[in-house]
Formats: sequence, structure tokens, C-alpha cells
Amino acid sequence: MCNLYRSTSGSQAQAVWKTGNPLAIDWPGGIVGPRKNGLFIRPARGSEGLELVVGRWGLIPWFADTADIRYSTNNARAEEVAHKPSFKQAWQRGQRCVIPADWFDEPNWESGRNVWWRFHRADGAPWGLAGLWGSWTDRSTGEVLESYTLLTINADQHPVMRRMHKPDPALPADAQDKRSVVAIEAADVERWLHGPAEEARDLLRPPVEALLRHGPAEAPPSIGLPGF
Repeated sequence: MCNLYRSTSGSQAQAVWKTGNPLAIDWPGGIVGPRKNGLFIRPARGSEGLELVVGRWGLIPWFADTADIRYSTNNARAEEVAHKPSFKQAWQRGQRCVIPADWFDEPNWESGRNVWWRFHRADGAPWGLAGLWGSWTDRSTGEVLESYTLLTINADQHPVMRRMHKPDPALPADAQDKRSVVAIEAADVERWLHGPAEEARDLLRPPVEALLRHGPAEAPPSIGLPGF
């Protein structure tokens, strides 16, 4: 699972993904943790092309009575999105998005303690991470809140991502269900955002090893994340 990343600025996201929405272009970027605001990209509603949206990291399910839900929805297991109540409506409706990130952090426990590792792209470009989005309406006020979740996929066989996260001593080494984010490459953005579900599923895989520039973070996170 991923619980910390740096959101790309709106101006850089606009330059890379050729998006609209001038309000979100002013988004400065910065470190994002669960339930904090970040940037995501979705098909523009009511027009062609893509739009930038600022929303909460942690999808608010359509059936929620309040935005202050008591469980975590910032990550969604890709294997479960078609049937898990919090995410299945967004998946069935094709509400897929791309989350621009300068880097993301994961906990590495190989030393016996948590050492946060930081993942940049080797080519220096921002990541476009796979996600789902939703618009939730407060029934008492009519306020519409945008939110999103980051998809993860099993990475037990990945040479790098399988090294992240605290091992479960009750499980064998090759069946830990280590998780990885999903990177949507530029050539696949159209298929991810507009293609049928079966084509989108073909893109749900960890980033290839050659894309990863990684190592211990320059500084530990300062927003009180659990060291799981």
C-alpha cells in the first residue's frame, strides 16, 4: 500500500498530460497523505479532452452518510474493485483517473525496522498512477466533494516492490501479498481512461524495474504515518 507521495503541480501536470481546467492549474503540488488534498486527471465532463481536479485522497463511497468515514479508502486492491462496496460503483462506471506524482514512498523492513524508500521515475518525468475517482454530494448542504483512491496490485514476484512493507511471519515468502502502485504510461492513458474494463485490467501491473529510481528517502515523512 502507498500512504505518502508528492503531488505534481498543476502547471506541470497540464504540460505533461495536456489537460484543461485553469482553476486546478494553480495547484502548487506538495506532499500528500491520506485524507489530504491532491491532484488527479480524468476525462473532461461536458467536453473533450482531460481535466485536472483537486480532491481528497481517500474515496468517499457514494453510500456514505458523511465524508468523515471511519475506514481507509486511499488505496484500493485492484483485484477487489469490481466487487468491494466502496469501489465497485466507480469501477463499473469507468471512473478511472491518473494521479500525477513526483515520487511515492514505501516502507522497507529489510533491516528489521522501517526505512522509508522513495521512488522516482528513472527518466525524470512525473508518475501517472492509476486510480478511481468519485463525486460525493452532502445531502444536508448540497456540497459536492471530489475524492479519489490509488490502485495497488500484488507484487510478490516483482524484484523491487516485493522488498517493501513489513513481512507477515505467518505467510511464506512467496505469498506475502506485497503491494505496488500501478503506473499508467503515456501511450496507455487513453486506454486506461476511456477503454472498456477488460482493456483497463490489462494495464494493472507494477512498474517495470527499469523505470524505478529508488533508495532510502532523503528525509523521513513528517506527517505521522504508521510504520507498517
